[in-house]
Amino acid sequence: MSDAAPPLSLRLLGLYPKKAGSAAVGLLARMRLPRALRTPLLGRFAASYRVDLGEAERPLAEYASFLDFFTRRLKAGLRPQEPAVPGGLNSPVDGALIASGRVEQGTLIQAKGLPYRLGELLASDPLAARFEGGAYATLYLSPRDYHRIHVPCPGRVLAVGRVEGELWPVNEASTAFTPGLYVRNRRAYWIAEGTGEDEGLDVAVVMVAATHVGGVVVDARWLGGRTLGRRDRLAVDGLPCAPGDDLGTFELGSTVVLLVGGARASAFDWSRPHGPVRVGERLGALAGA
Repeated sequence: MSDAAPPLSLRLLGLYPKKAGSAAVGLLARMRLPRALRTPLLGRFAASYRVDLGEAERPLAEYASFLDFFTRRLKAGLRPQEPAVPGGLNSPVDGALIASGRVEQGTLIQAKGLPYRLGELLASDPLAARFEGGAYATLYLSPRDYHRIHVPCPGRVLAVGRVEGELWPVNEASTAFTPGLYVRNRRAYWIAEGTGEDEGLDVAVVMVAATHVGGVVVDARWLGGRTLGRRDRLAVDGLPCAPGDDLGTFELGSTVVLLVGGARASAFDWSRPHGPVRVGERLGALAGA
């Protein structure tokens, strides 16, 4: 852990009512925009964050609110999945790969030596033990990124869950100076076991919320008509999933922690260097694949 003091902005944020502020931002983001204002307002936001509007499924005037634009889909075919290889795991999001490593004695590393616990991340889920000794990767989404999350491998879905928590930011400064950030913040998770060439691996996708990014939505397909409560866990009866399927949505942008466990996890390697990554690009596979 760094000996440097946290930046003043992060210390001041401790005084800010993060949940109330995030709720207010959420209300504003959901407000319907007059059609005449959509292109100038959304265009200004897109220009500020260098959003590639050429990838958006619809023109700006067809997005009814800021939230509608934040959760936009992309044009069909823009994010092809890498071809299947044994144990292949593709990126579930557009963003930046900022950390990766092994889960050792139930511990993952957040940044600069800050540890956090696997059991806390998955809220003591009965399946958490499957990921002990496995691998983890952290992917950060900025405001410019596409905010939908996709299935990273072929498999069967076993469980989804949600954990109510705080709403600290997940930017570089906060990640480096806020202990246990990912287990303190609100989050949702999705757990599957691999099939086909991914058989013997288990995968968890943990979607971590942040300040002004309180909405973490698990796709309705995995809920089976049920509602996921504020702190809840739902068993899923082995629903099949394929790379690129809809998994969930961030209502602005945040962080994904990707876990790999199971009987073959010791042979899994991250092959992707840290840096920008897009949905469908391979992050890792079984050694030699």
